[in-house]
Amino acid sequence: MSDRHLRRSGDDYRDAFLELLPQGQAWPKHTMDSVLWQVCDGLCDYWGFVDSRAADLLEQESAPRITQELLPDWERNWGLPDPCYSAPQTIGERQRALVMRMTLLGAQSRQFYIDVAAEIGYSITISEYRPFMVGLDRCGDNRVYGDGSVPMFSPTWFWPYAPIVNPNGEPVGDGELSEWPNYGLGPPENRFYWTVHVHKTSLTWFRVGAGGGQTGIDPHLRIGHAEDLECILQRWKPAHTEIIFDYSGLTPDDPMAGTP
Repeated sequence: MSDRHLRRSGDDYRDAFLELLPQGQAWPKHTMDSVLWQVCDGLCDYWGFVDSRAADLLEQESAPRITQELLPDWERNWGLPDPCYSAPQTIGERQRALVMRMTLLGAQSRQFYIDVAAEIGYSITISEYRPFMVGLDRCGDNRVYGDGSVPMFSPTWFWPYAPIVNPNGEPVGDGELSEWPNYGLGPPENRFYWTVHVHKTSLTWFRVGAGGGQTGIDPHLRIGHAEDLECILQRWKPAHTEIIFDYSGLTPDDPMAGTP
């Protein structure tokens, strides 16, 4: 069984302190209206406050997901706030950024970048390219229509084992025409480009309580732009690649998303 942390009040410290005093009529420690008892009660009330503050540090401020008072110290030790975040952040956003930085393992897969974008409030998909290759590709329009299966695969796709997607990088729907399966004729450098399709804006609603907003500082609703997303992905992308950000499929999210 794990140890359980106990909070002790000023009354607990007073009773313990009185028990340490000598016995006898000169020490009326069991009489509540005596000067001795009242002095001990007043002095030990402060130690109850100290115990409570120490408990706050142990129970709350030592946990990065819920820390508030020591959040600036946590951020300083983990290199935060990130210079990519130019806009003001709520306490909840700062806590999430801290946890993401502490648990970040790093990768170069599409799913890694999609998850990073989701952490800061964006929905994205990614398209990768390669040049036309004789013996693997076909001339003409080799796009395919969705058959309703998700994910869908086809031997005519540019990678038979890669799921077929639409121009927005999403799984192709039933009867929907897929994107072009390759970049067509072009230089071999095409393989070093990839497109990030940003689909929805980031909405940050004001919240009260732990991890929420601050009255007089945070607005009721902040509509996020993707400057922070572009900054982070440009920093973490493979050094030999270039990112193309596509906002043509940008749609407003549910305006009441995240509200009760």
